[in-house]
Amino acid sequence: MTIKIAILGFGTIGSGVAEVIDINRDSIEKQIKSKIEVAHILDLREFPDSPYADVVTSDFEKIISDKDVKIVIEAMGGAHPAYDFSLAAINAGKHVVTSNKEVVAKFGKELLEAAAQNGVRYLFEASVGGGIPVIRPMSDSLAGNKIVSVQGILNGTTNYILTEMAEKGKSFDDALTEAQQKGYAERDPEAYLLSVPCPIPLRATK
Repeated sequence: MTIKIAILGFGTIGSGVAEVIDINRDSIEKQIKSKIEVAHILDLREFPDSPYADVVTSDFEKIISDKDVKIVIEAMGGAHPAYDFSLAAINAGKHVVTSNKEVVAKFGKELLEAAAQNGVRYLFEASVGGGIPVIRPMSDSLAGNKIVSVQGILNGTTNYILTEMAEKGKSFDDALTEAQQKGYAERDPEAYLLSVPCPIPLRATK
């Protein structure tokens, strides 16, 4: 059996996902007892020098109509069309994984509900705390506790900027610009101001 994956966006995060899959392919396939294949990569650009050049497409419908694609990894950034594509994939019966903080903050609850209705999963742990495993321990491992709130700097971008300022004496503007150039920070600084209740259904009681 082969599990086919589509990646939406082939920038810093999307290409990093493909690279991680390549590097850890043997380990991943051993654990899931299945082959894994990146079948489609959605991007408006072409990547002739990439080993994935043959699977790059600008046609999202090709991904939606491919019944063999079971997992869609959304790494586009921004609210639209990332939200629209995520919802379409969920409605097509595909699991969606995202690192997109803005989409989760604005539409997380809606996408979780859509996933439940379609019998698939919407996973967003990569959008929290720079990918630090936080969501699953809160929802599963801490099932004997009642979690009232979570506070702290749970943002890899903020940590990067503060480190550059503290250790290298950079100004905030310079550190932010550098983070944006490296793909760590959103191009729109207002994305940092998003603040909404966490949409994960915490079942824990104390």
